[in-house]
Amino acid sequence: MEPSTTARRLARRRSGPPLEWVGLDGASLELPDDAVDTVVSTFTLCTIPDLDAALQEARRVLRPGGEFLFLDHGLAPDERVQRWQHRLTGVQQRVFAGCHLERAIDRRVAAAGFVIESLEHAAMPGPSVLNHLYLGCAA
Repeated sequence: MEPSTTARRLARRRSGPPLEWVGLDGASLELPDDAVDTVVSTFTLCTIPDLDAALQEARRVLRPGGEFLFLDHGLAPDERVQRWQHRLTGVQQRVFAGCHLERAIDRRVAAAGFVIESLEHAAMPGPSVLNHLYLGCAA
């Protein structure tokens, strides 16, 4: 699942194992149940229009014992920053292709039925409303 054609082109050139793109927004994947070993999402969970449907699809196509690896930015732990994230999300969506600043990525992944096996939080350089990262592995 990768909505950016530029990112898909770069990944195809840099990838070791073969990659197959099966959906732009992930809400409907043309794959059978239990078809893949690993689902990887980097900086797309903030942008996918129907995130809950996409996460359900990722879970459906992931084989038992497979891994869902994710890295994304989202809701910060600081309540003052959260208030700004909620205020600015509408502008952010229009300027940056639908990006939601206020998504609690870990909670959404868990709500889709995944079990989070590891989760790290970090901050990338930049304004606090944009920089809170979630790095996780779920099954």
